Amino acid sequence: MTTGTAVANEDFSTRTDGTPVRRWTLERAGTRVRVLTYGALVQSVEVPGRDGTRAEVALGLPDVKAYETHPSPYFGATVGRYANRIAGGAFAIDGRTYRVTPNEGRNTLHGGAVGFDKRVWEAREVPGGVRFSLVSEDGEEGFPGRLEVSVTYTLDEDGALRIGYRATTDAPTVVNLTNHTYWNLAGAGSGNALGQELRIAAGRITPADEQSLPTGAFLPVEGTRYDFREPRPVGPGHDTNYVLEETGGKPVAELHDPASGRLLTVRTTEPGLQLYTADHLGGSPFEPCAGIALETQHFPDSPNRPEFPSTVLRPGEEFTSTTVYGFSVR
Repeated sequence: MTTGTAVANEDFSTRTDGTPVRRWTLERAGTRVRVLTYGALVQSVEVPGRDGTRAEVALGLPDVKAYETHPSPYFGATVGRYANRIAGGAFAIDGRTYRVTPNEGRNTLHGGAVGFDKRVWEAREVPGGVRFSLVSEDGEEGFPGRLEVSVTYTLDEDGALRIGYRATTDAPTVVNLTNHTYWNLAGAGSGNALGQELRIAAGRITPADEQSLPTGAFLPVEGTRYDFREPRPVGPGHDTNYVLEETGGKPVAELHDPASGRLLTVRTTEPGLQLYTADHLGGSPFEPCAGIALETQHFPDSPNRPEFPSTVLRPGEEFTSTTVYGFSVR
């Protein structure tokens, strides 16, 4: 079967405990993507600009030791079992309360102390790409149910990066998966990404309190700094969940670098998108705001917010989600 995508894999590095990590490379239509079995993470995305020059546009690190040394930014990682925050490290399903590992004060962020981003995944080639698989056992980080999860990376005919997620469970649980790549369309390491033009197809956000937890309200963006319904330069200080108006078909977000012409479009089946401008990067290896994360997801703290779309997964059901990052020039 001819897919049009060149797929290769190689030994890459090892964890500090000696576990080997492999790197997979996908290339098609001018896009080159490198993904690791560690964290099922995107290490590298190279795409051309208006002049045809290909540049690295995803923030990545040189080896596994560097990822272990700098875990909290979640560079390019698949995060779960629950992306974003769970208030108080606890939630209830069917009247039973579960306590999960707090790793941001009293709250749980991105799956707890050892989330999916810190695991080595199994990998196998599929037509046009690679599928990573992982089993999260019942009770891992406090989450109920044995979760079987896969993340598939492929390249479309136009070089767009397609990420497909699937998960099943043997007991009621919660699932929220996302990819945590930071984008800088001027080139990774070229400085901060502020000033690149952003559009988000969302008229509302879920505002957050001082702990970055949603208040439960829905705030219209009109007349606020959160309004990106029309493209405008992005500034610092964003870590916000947007309530998307378009899912699956039209782009829910666009990021454009006027200097290089590179344009990133985001399509997703998810109801939310977290805009994070990475203000908290410490300067090593990247300066604050060196990249912009556009994390497609369900809303933060949904297990404790019945007014939000549900993240509960039950036996006999299958969690599925797709996000496509497209690349072009303007």
